[in-house]
Amino acid sequence: MKSSRFDATVLTLCFAFLYIPIIILVVYSFNASKLVTVWGGFSLQWYRTMWSNEGLMDAAWVTARVGVLSATLGTVLGTLAALSLVRFQKFPGRMLFSGMIYAPLVMPEVITGLSMLLLFVALNIDRGFWTVTIAHTTFTMCYVAIVVQSRLMTFDRSLEEAALDLGCPPVRTFFKITLPLILPAVIAGWMLAFTLSLDDLVIASFNTGPGATTLPIKIYSQVRLGVTPEINAICTILIGFVTIGVILASISTKRTELRRIRDEHVALRGTT
Repeated sequence: MKSSRFDATVLTLCFAFLYIPIIILVVYSFNASKLVTVWGGFSLQWYRTMWSNEGLMDAAWVTARVGVLSATLGTVLGTLAALSLVRFQKFPGRMLFSGMIYAPLVMPEVITGLSMLLLFVALNIDRGFWTVTIAHTTFTMCYVAIVVQSRLMTFDRSLEEAALDLGCPPVRTFFKITLPLILPAVIAGWMLAFTLSLDDLVIASFNTGPGATTLPIKIYSQVRLGVTPEINAICTILIGFVTIGVILASISTKRTELRRIRDEHVALRGTT
């Protein structure tokens, strides 16, 4: 009993440490006062002001485009990398390839951002939207590879072998058999990549250029001059989007798992 109470207390303190600042931010986004630390009553004026702030809206639009594009490219490349690591156990340079995939996981973002900057400078590429997208794709694809690889490790390859034995081409087998079964992991990897791109400040600050200011950079530049209620409002909207995404992903994963269990029961009944 004492141990369970201690665990519950520690867990409560950890959650409080993590989420109380977020709750305070959300609450003060509805503050009528300009002073973010003084409650002046409930108001939605800062949300209306936020929508009329062209700088914030332009940065949000750039962030959304970079996030969707880099997450999609990172998901495709990360899935292919995971397939290569799982399906091809022995090929020249496999150890180097796996090390290059896992390196961004432990490498400081400053080093990643600086190395990408030096690459673009060496290639004489003007920094802007596409350089930020490429940089985000580079560091998000490794997270997708890890997520998809963990799913492929438990994948039943007999389904693929049965399709191939029945004359299904390898490419069609992948899209008809493999991809639907690993789709929850692919979706989870995409959402993780999108969240990382949405949140990134360091790598984007090294590789951004005129007209490609992302929302974290915009928020950071404004916070240095003082926190305004508009910042609280747009951060609240971001928290809402992330929360909705996590809930939808959880529901999708549970439905997929229930469908898989149901199909297995139907298959077992058919065999008996």
